[in-house]
Amino acid sequence: MSTQVILLERVEKLGQMGDVVSVKPGYARNYLLPQKKALRASKSNIAYFEAQKKTLEAENDKRKAEAQKVAKKLEGLKIALIRQASESGQLFGSVNARDIALAAADASNIEIARNMVALNQNFKTIGLFPVDIALHPEVKVAITVNIARTNEEAALQAETGKALLADAQAEAEEQDQTEALAEVLEEGALEAEKERRAEEAEKAAEDAAKEEERAAKRAEKAAAKKAAEEAAEAAEGEEPAEDTAEDSEEA
Repeated sequence: MSTQVILLERVEKLGQMGDVVSVKPGYARNYLLPQKKALRASKSNIAYFEAQKKTLEAENDKRKAEAQKVAKKLEGLKIALIRQASESGQLFGSVNARDIALAAADASNIEIARNMVALNQNFKTIGLFPVDIALHPEVKVAITVNIARTNEEAALQAETGKALLADAQAEAEEQDQTEALAEVLEEGALEAEKERRAEEAEKAAEDAAKEEERAAKRAEKAAAKKAAEEAAEAAEGEEPAEDTAEDSEEA
């Protein structure tokens, strides 16, 4: 179920002034209507808008022009917020839209309300963060929020343009990568040694098998030679016996 409303000003990701759009009832009831950003899209309200359209557009253009002048004063603004944090950079608490609005107003001498700070969630670590200040539905300006543990850290972050926490994280990541690489190299060396030993064992087994084969051939040749010699000796021993038999027959 949805509710139709007519927008009295531009609403980001929703529409422009005069658009009739469908939204969730809660969004209309809790935000658009009480903030006077829209009216329920009844026939009477649509007729009212059409009758007041030129006046509403003129007022919007005036507020937009004023917001653009303020935006030029806020361009490049950097605000430092000093907070307690752990060694890892985790804040003991958080930085919210009200904190940023107060610090930005104090630094710029420009009235900035909490609802003008476009912040989806609170900051919970030290570092440098870009934050949009919505001066008008069609005018935004980005400022830099510098969250640090001390004024010295804030100055260092502002000078280098990067968070100290990022440096610490980068060093930790580099150390982790170095240790991981060492482990990989060590594992690689172990695997190489295992492969070398396996190759040596395989070669030794092949050499042993070849030597055994050669030994078997030598033994076979030796046995054959011995058998031939024995056969030859046996043949020589039988010849005299034949001669004696012949001599007996002749006698």
